[in-house]
Amino acid sequence: MTTFHGRRRRHATVRVLLLVAAIAVFLMPLAWTVLASFGLLPDNSARPPSWAGSITLDHFREIGIAEPTFWQELATSTVASACAAVLTIACSFPAAYGLARSRFRGERLLTQGFLVLASLPAMAYVIPLSDLMRRAHLVDTFAGMVLTEAAVTAPLAVYVLHGALRQLSPEWEEAAFLDGAGLVRLLWQVVLPLTVPSVVATAIVMFVLDWNLLLVPLVLTSGEIKTVPVAMMDFFTFERELDWPTAAAALLVSLVPLAILAGVFHRVLERFSLDSRRTS
Repeated sequence: MTTFHGRRRRHATVRVLLLVAAIAVFLMPLAWTVLASFGLLPDNSARPPSWAGSITLDHFREIGIAEPTFWQELATSTVASACAAVLTIACSFPAAYGLARSRFRGERLLTQGFLVLASLPAMAYVIPLSDLMRRAHLVDTFAGMVLTEAAVTAPLAVYVLHGALRQLSPEWEEAAFLDGAGLVRLLWQVVLPLTVPSVVATAIVMFVLDWNLLLVPLVLTSGEIKTVPVAMMDFFTFERELDWPTAAAALLVSLVPLAILAGVFHRVLERFSLDSRRTS
């Protein structure tokens, strides 16, 4: 018995050490970015290597100088990602409900198909969507970018919401139908309140995915409208000398909306799952 408990403690210790090591590896780039944004850069010429420089906030003030429209681009990314996430949920929720309440041969295959679509590289969407936006005269427009981002993330939203909706008991829906409720009223007053945590968690994840999209806004815009990922590329152009601290400061600022969102809704995010068998 003592040997068994000792083995369990050793296994638990190993798991904790591996977890700490993995977290440290993931946080190292972020730690480097934070230190560089405050003017601390690694001095490889020193033995042993150390961090050189003095702590300053000047690099945050220089963001607007290096990229004059950065704050406008930050606002554009925030609003566009929020609008795209809301549009994605608005379209995916009824689609997921219809799929969850359907019983036909191939329903499971169709559901898995949405996950396959969500796994496709962005290039598979960009080429046809850019042609569609061009024909609709929506290239380099805010509306075109929102519609395109929503289209790219919709398959994943349908798949996730389908898993949450399928676990709901149909009893409340049947009672609402008997009470004379139509489909819109049923979804709005019965189904949605029962799945609010899952819907909110999915919307937040869609916001993060939309925020981080690079290829879609890069192809569909030509300068009139620009998001933060596209703007960050301007810090790494060949036309000017790269200022690592200012670029790091801009990157750190761009993470603030995501950090606030994750901090406020961290408990809700626990409801996000790709396992269709998980209950909501």
